[in-house]
Amino acid sequence: MRQTAVYNISDIDFFKKRLTSWASQFEQSAILQGTIDENNGLYLKHDMLVGVDALDELFSEKDSFDNLFNFHNHKQDWLFGYMSYDLKNEIEDLKSENLDFLNFPLLHFFQPKWVFEIIKNEVKIHFPINVERKEMQLLFKKIMRFELEDNSNETIIIESRISKEEYIEGFEKLQQHIFRGDIYEVNYCQEFFASNVVLNPISVYQNLYSVSKPPFAAYYRCQDKHLMCASPERFLKKDTKTLISQPIKGTRKRSAQVEEDNRLKNELLNCPKEQSENVMIVDLVRNDLSKTASPTSVKVQELFGIYSFPQVHQMISTVVSELEENTPWTEAIRHAFPMGSMTGAPKISAMQLIEKTEVFKRGLYSGAVGFVTPDSNFDFNVVIRSILYNSTNQYASLPVGSAITANANPQDEYDECYLKAKAMMEVLNAR
Repeated sequence: MRQTAVYNISDIDFFKKRLTSWASQFEQSAILQGTIDENNGLYLKHDMLVGVDALDELFSEKDSFDNLFNFHNHKQDWLFGYMSYDLKNEIEDLKSENLDFLNFPLLHFFQPKWVFEIIKNEVKIHFPINVERKEMQLLFKKIMRFELEDNSNETIIIESRISKEEYIEGFEKLQQHIFRGDIYEVNYCQEFFASNVVLNPISVYQNLYSVSKPPFAAYYRCQDKHLMCASPERFLKKDTKTLISQPIKGTRKRSAQVEEDNRLKNELLNCPKEQSENVMIVDLVRNDLSKTASPTSVKVQELFGIYSFPQVHQMISTVVSELEENTPWTEAIRHAFPMGSMTGAPKISAMQLIEKTEVFKRGLYSGAVGFVTPDSNFDFNVVIRSILYNSTNQYASLPVGSAITANANPQDEYDECYLKAKAMMEVLNAR
């Protein structure tokens, strides 16, 4: 059980920065951030949702979805957490044997002591029933007085895990599988990284958010592992019985010139290749949701929606369904995971080829970060446009990828990877 205190803050941006800096001190903390817009179809309810300090936590290396369901059922409380891409190995007969210098646990969720829910200028603080209001009031003052960390970073040298030639070789191998009919589409990723680097993770996150302003941003800390995420993509949301998935396929850069920017936007909307990629994943999502949906409830609410962010235009579609009666909420996630936009179609064959072709372990990248409410609603993003950091190993990873179809060409996809990495490299003062 929790009690709630409500504050109205005049300088809400100042409070958010203080709150995020304060929260990042804790070995278990989650900051989920976006922009509310009731009319754009993204279904956002919070400007910011923050969970801080673990009353209890769940690590899982097997039976993870059952363990998560039981953990939440026992707590009946807010949970914040993540699911890594490699949970695929529990769902299907797959494996992950590539290089991993980050070593994120397979799955991690925690029950926070403090939950901060921010909508416009209103701050709701949900805290345990046995915590005295005096402690909560002192905490609020502590946050407001918390000194912001230094935002400066040294210039960081970013390396590529594979050369352009190796990327093209992998691309061509995957495309041959498409020509043979083994798969229709596959998401091919590469890793940029920095070794022996000391980061200030929360400053990196704050800077990344300020330059990207994505709807599904996240900072997540699990001990010495940090995620700084500027994701524009939702994986899956549950609101009562309604499930909402919003896969992204299709990208164009932004231009400072209005006329050129509009041209690029229209080019994306009307590009047969991008539409083909998008509709393949929409069909895959429809199939995934149908496994836990009540009959005839799966619908494509929006096809080929174009959404503009500071760095890129994106093609986003929205698929909805109604969760079948008496179906555990974790089953909806299990049957949709990993998200089709990060695998390809058919999903199992695509994942098998990804493992053979890519040279790094995706881990949390291509996974999902989000929250679960006490009444089993949830919202999870897709972990893309992200910097992942192990502070003990002093290793930072910036994976990026794009979709390969029969009509794709390697130079365009290689350029798209660099476009997606641009904001992250700028934030790291990279060269």
